[in-house]
Amino acid sequence: MEKKALDTKIITAGRSKKWTQHLVNPPVSRASTIVFDTVAEMKHATANRANRELFYGRRGTNTHFAFQDAMVELEGGVGCALYPCGTAAISNAILSFVKTGDHILMVDGTYEPTRDFCDKILDKMGVETTYYDPMIGEGIRDLIRPNTTVLFLESPCSITMEVQDVPLLASIAHEHDIVVMLDNTWASPINFQPFDHGVDISIQAATKYIVGHSDVMLGTATANERCWDQLREGSYLMGQCTSPDDVYLAMRGLRTLGVRLRQHEKNSIKVAQWLSEREEVDHVRHPAFESCEGHEIYKRDFKGCNGLFSLVLKRGNTAALTALLDGMEHFSMGYSWGGFESLILANENVNSIRTAKKKEFVGPMLRLHVGLEDVDDLIRDLEKGFERFNAVLEQ
Repeated sequence: MEKKALDTKIITAGRSKKWTQHLVNPPVSRASTIVFDTVAEMKHATANRANRELFYGRRGTNTHFAFQDAMVELEGGVGCALYPCGTAAISNAILSFVKTGDHILMVDGTYEPTRDFCDKILDKMGVETTYYDPMIGEGIRDLIRPNTTVLFLESPCSITMEVQDVPLLASIAHEHDIVVMLDNTWASPINFQPFDHGVDISIQAATKYIVGHSDVMLGTATANERCWDQLREGSYLMGQCTSPDDVYLAMRGLRTLGVRLRQHEKNSIKVAQWLSEREEVDHVRHPAFESCEGHEIYKRDFKGCNGLFSLVLKRGNTAALTALLDGMEHFSMGYSWGGFESLILANENVNSIRTAKKKEFVGPMLRLHVGLEDVDDLIRDLEKGFERFNAVLEQ
C-alpha cells in the first residue's frame, strides 16, 4: 500500500469497514454484556478476547477498536490501551511494570499529578522514585540501579518546557533492559513519533489536543511489541475502561487535529514573539524559541509545536499577578489545555514542584495556552493585563 501523507492519515486512520460498518464514522456501540448464540462462538470470543473480538464491554466495542487503530496508525506501536483520563493512563502504565522493591526514574519536570502518584501511591507500595534533571543526558547512567525498571520522560516538561533528548535517554535505558515511557501529550500523536526515537510506551492525555474541545476526559497508552501484552492485561485487570461516547468524540476531534495544531502553532508563535519583546518578560520558554532549554533537540526531533508555552517575568508579586489575571477577557484561568480556547495560569514558585534541580528564575512564571481566537485580540488582552500588572507594581 502506498504510504499516505500525514493529513490524509489523520482522516483515514481507524476507518476500517469492520468498525464503521460502511458509515463515515464508527457508530457508538454501548455494551456491557456480549451475548453468544453457541458454545463455539463463546469459546472463540474467549480465546480471542485480547485480539479485539467482542467479548465483554470492558474489553471494548467497535467504537473503541476503531479509535485504538487510529492511535496506533498515527503514533506507532502495536496496540493502544484506553483510560478514563490522562492521569489514569500514566498511573496504570507504570503500575503494569513495577512491583514492590523496584525503582523508577522520573523526570523532575513532570506533570504534577504524576509526581503525586509517585510520592503518595508508589511510595506506599514500596516502589522508590528518583527524580532527575530533564537535561541530564548521559548523566542518567549514574542514577540507574539494578532494580530500576522504568524510565519516565515528559518532553517538553510540564510548565518549564525543557525538551528532553529522548533518543539518547531511551538508548541508555535499553542497555539496562529498562522500560521507557513518555508522556507525549504536548506533541500529540502527530508532532513527535515516539517509537522512532526508542520509546516503549507513549502516553497521551487525549483530553487535550486529541479531543480538542474541552468536553471529554480520556487517556491512551500505546505500546510497542515488547510491552503491549503486559500493558494491555495489566490495565484490564485494574479495571480500566472508557465510555464509547467519549471515544466517539475523541475520534471526531482527531479528524481536525492537523489543522487545529497548525493554527495553534501559528498563533502561539506570534504571541510568544510579542511577549519576548515586552519589558516585563525575562525570557520565553517555548520549544520553538532559542530561549527554551532543549530547543536544538526540538528542531531535530519534532515536526511542529502547538499553543502551550511558558514565560518568565523579571519581577512580580501576588497582587500584581492577580491584577493581571483577574481582568483577562479572552484568556481564562483553568487547569488543562488543548481546547480551542486560550488559558493562562501563574506560578510564583516553580521550585515548589522541583526536587532534582532547583530552577533559579528571576521572577514568577506564566503558562499560556494560545487558542484559536484572533491573535490580535489575544495580544490586546495581554497588553491590558500588563498595564494592570505594572500599575500595581508601581504603587
